[in-house]
This record gives sequence, structure tokens and C-alpha cells, in this order.
Amino acid sequence: MSLLGFYSGTGSDDRGRRLEDIWRFSHEELEEVHDYIQWLFPLAERSAFNPGAPVLDDATIQRFRTDETLRRNVERSLDVMLDFYGFARDGDRIVQSPSFAARSTNWLTRGNHNFLRLTRILKALTLLGLEERAAQLLECLEDVYTANQPVIGQRTISFWRQAGGRG
Repeated sequence: MSLLGFYSGTGSDDRGRRLEDIWRFSHEELEEVHDYIQWLFPLAERSAFNPGAPVLDDATIQRFRTDETLRRNVERSLDVMLDFYGFARDGDRIVQSPSFAARSTNWLTRGNHNFLRLTRILKALTLLGLEERAAQLLECLEDVYTANQPVIGQRTISFWRQAGGRG
């Protein structure tokens, strides 16, 4: 399957990009390009925004859950996106990094498409066997929500909680 090749570093996505290419995207590219997130954080349902994106099946989910290389690469993809949002891993927690104030101005606005991306990330982490990371990200997002309820809104936090296994 092309997703397994992409994630193991031997293949590319439907645009010819390798995983390492996306890991090197600038913050501007991560914001402006909209067809990579479905490859970094695949789901079991077809993407409404990217018809060429992979769709997880049970066998692929099982491979991600048991293959250390795939899991390590998902962790690195998560780190790329955490940096984009102004978050960082700190041991067994995900926290706001020193760049949070600056980085959040790019995505912490009403109805921002990054809210959907965060839902996807939470859901994919859970599906791919990284439930602890999903819980850590959700806890961090809960803190952001508490400080920014009017911006994020009840509907978004409900989606995040459901995707992160607490809904």
C-alpha cells in the first residue's frame, strides 16, 4: 500500500512528495498547503478535501500499531505539527512552547481550518496506536480551550474530545 511505503520512507504521496519532504515544510507551507495532512495523519474514512489521500483499513492500522519504524515516524510527524502550533513534547506531556504566543496567532482564530486538522491528528493518533500521545495533545488543547473558549467554541472542543477518546 502506498501509505506504508510513504511512512516507511520508501515511497511518496500522490503528489510525489516523500515523508521527509513534508517534514521539511516551512511554517508557511504547513499553513498554505492543504493536501499533506491526510498523509501525515490518515483516517479510516475518505477525505472530503483530498480524494487522493489514503484511507486506513484494519490491516494497515495493525501495521502502524506494531511497527516501530512507522510509529516513530508518526511521532516525528506529530513533532512537526506541534512546532507549527506552538506546542512541544515535555516528557510525557505536550505543553505550550515558548513560541506559542507567536505561533497561535496563525491558527487560534474563530472557525480556523486548523481546528479540523487538530481533530484529524487526535483521531489518527488514536487509530494508529498512539493513544497516550492523543491524550497528551487533548490535555494541552483543553488548556488552550479554557483560556480561549469564545474563539474555539463548545462544538470544536466536543470534536476534539471525541477524537481524543474522551467524547
